[in-house]
Amino acid sequence: MLELPDDLRGAFKDPLGRVFTDPETLLDAPGAGTPLVAVGDVVTAHLIRAGRPPDVAVIDGRTERERVDAAIERDLPGGDISVTNPPATLSRDLLQALVAALDAAEPTVIRVDGEEDLAALPAILATPRGGCVVYGQPGEGMVLVPVTDETQAHARTLFSRLDGDIDAALALLGVA
Repeated sequence: MLELPDDLRGAFKDPLGRVFTDPETLLDAPGAGTPLVAVGDVVTAHLIRAGRPPDVAVIDGRTERERVDAAIERDLPGGDISVTNPPATLSRDLLQALVAALDAAEPTVIRVDGEEDLAALPAILATPRGGCVVYGQPGEGMVLVPVTDETQAHARTLFSRLDGDIDAALALLGVA
């Protein structure tokens, strides 16, 4: 549905929020609201170990393009929804799964066959204000993005620069 153009890759290197290395500190930080959406295996495992399983987790069994180690894998829940999402893309299945998971009454894990790296953007757009999205920043830690008008506007600006049918993707996410 959407694809990251080569000339935009640099725009996704900067964290969209504050970076934390300790999950307890992250969970106590201003803006760590509900629902809590985690994008990434290591982030999800850290939040579970800290006693706060995410309301929505998006995992792919990999970290920095390598298989997660056994200790992380042991801490990860099984997937409730399985989707295919090729690298550097956002598939229709992934976007629909995010919306379904956010609407679910119970915590939901989306297991991605492919790559979940871009899922933080649609998660920020689809998560209700007051919630938060946490994703991994390679080599740095976990990024906390409180969902506010400002963070959603910034995410929408980046999202709109992807290649593909942006209007259809926003409609799937329920974003006007």
